[in-house]
Amino acid sequence: MSDSELPVIEETYRDLRLPLLRLAFLLTGSRETAEDVVQSAFASATPRWPEIDDPRAYLRRSVVNLAKDGQRREFRHRRLLPPAPEPVTAIPELDETWALVRRLPLTQRRVVVLHYYEDLPLVEIGLLLDRPASTVRSDLRRALARLRKDLS
Repeated sequence: MSDSELPVIEETYRDLRLPLLRLAFLLTGSRETAEDVVQSAFASATPRWPEIDDPRAYLRRSVVNLAKDGQRREFRHRRLLPPAPEPVTAIPELDETWALVRRLPLTQRRVVVLHYYEDLPLVEIGLLLDRPASTVRSDLRRALARLRKDLS
């Protein structure tokens, strides 16, 4: 990597760090894990930086994949009592909603977060998660049905 690329990476880091941290937090439920995920995403992108055409899309995909990998490891080493979820906001109603979102199966949670938080269309979510758009649509429908049931 050349010295001229370093300022571009630093600027991208400043611009995308917070949105990626929020995404990672919503996917993992942990601020510490979110920090690790985002840091790892940037660290893995740095050597390939000249080849990355769309840094935002590349880093988003990296965060989603790293969060998924981390949750798989966590699932294998799960303790009997999982830690209490960290609050997402200071608004209790939203915290309750996100607590319900966190209880969704991993795939459904990712679809909900990417669709409603990242405002991605289902086709793009399908590409990001390597799933057909019709499957993503079904995942979202099931997630919303479960959330409606849990909220009532």
